[in-house]
Amino acid sequence: MLHRGPPACAMRRRRIRAGSTKGPPLPNDPLDELYRRPGFMIRRAHQIAVALFLEETGELKITTTQYGILCILERRPGIDQISVAKLLGLDRSTAGMVVNKLVEAGLVGRSTVARDRRRVSLHLTGAGARMLTRLAGPAERARARVLSPLPPRERASFLDMLDKLVRSFNGSTRVPLSDDRGQTTEDRRSAAVPAAAVRRRSRPAARGREAAARRRAARGKDPA
Repeated sequence: MLHRGPPACAMRRRRIRAGSTKGPPLPNDPLDELYRRPGFMIRRAHQIAVALFLEETGELKITTTQYGILCILERRPGIDQISVAKLLGLDRSTAGMVVNKLVEAGLVGRSTVARDRRRVSLHLTGAGARMLTRLAGPAERARARVLSPLPPRERASFLDMLDKLVRSFNGSTRVPLSDDRGQTTEDRRSAAVPAAAVRRRSRPAARGREAAARRRAARGKDPA
């Protein structure tokens, strides 16, 4: 009686659980189409990036979203909660929940804007600034670990391609990033050329309208 080995799918699942997908390719694996889908791979890469960040920052007990908000407030002190949400691509309820936790932890402070009592600005507290200083090393190690499987020459290209993808579809998401994140430098340059051309074409028309207005004024008629 011939001994049959485990099915190909079972072999792949065992390798994944063991943390490795090395080995000869499995022919006609029905899951290959799923595993090679961009959305699946990006989601999995995000899970890995978050896990590595939490491993490195462990004892500090800061999540990636909390870290993002602290970084935003260091660079844009005094902005409001809605602006924080837009800069990080968060919905307002999520941003509010995370900000509340940071306020309760004493890392972020709130203050009312003098010229608009309805607007509340956010800022780092002294403890928040010190936390960012402590996070600098672990965050950099997490970043280096995420990119470590790639040769140095490929890392910049990898990030550039991700940036291009994010910018290209920024407006398609429920919470697009603000700060002009949906355009590449090339997009902005190409957009500037037609705009300049429109301005040039509009000058003769504007001069014609001005001349017509002067003629009407000379005849004592108001423009329509």
